[in-house]
Amino acid sequence: MSDQQDPIAEVADRLLNIEAEMRRIRVWSFEAPSPEALASNQPFCIDTLDFTEWLQFVFLARMKVIVERGHGLPAVSGIAPMAEEHFRGRPEAGDRLVRELEAVDRLLSDS
Repeated sequence: MSDQQDPIAEVADRLLNIEAEMRRIRVWSFEAPSPEALASNQPFCIDTLDFTEWLQFVFLARMKVIVERGHGLPAVSGIAPMAEEHFRGRPEAGDRLVRELEAVDRLLSDS
């Protein structure tokens, strides 16, 4: 038997870390965007949401459903580069958040 943790459990742990880090750097929102903003067809809802809103209300929300229901994980992820770009030149330091997203990208791309 392998000592490796179940990929779904690892992703679940990372999702919790992402939420905790977003709260720590104060980019967690307590008010959801409008349904219209969430319905964007653009990647990362770039035309209607801030990146951190997309991360919270689209990515985390969808990934939590996948994890909770035991659905198959996405085969690829590339969110960390978008996060790096978002936090470049901003007052809040997103380094830890980017590292957590890199870990999720690796987990999803390797599973």
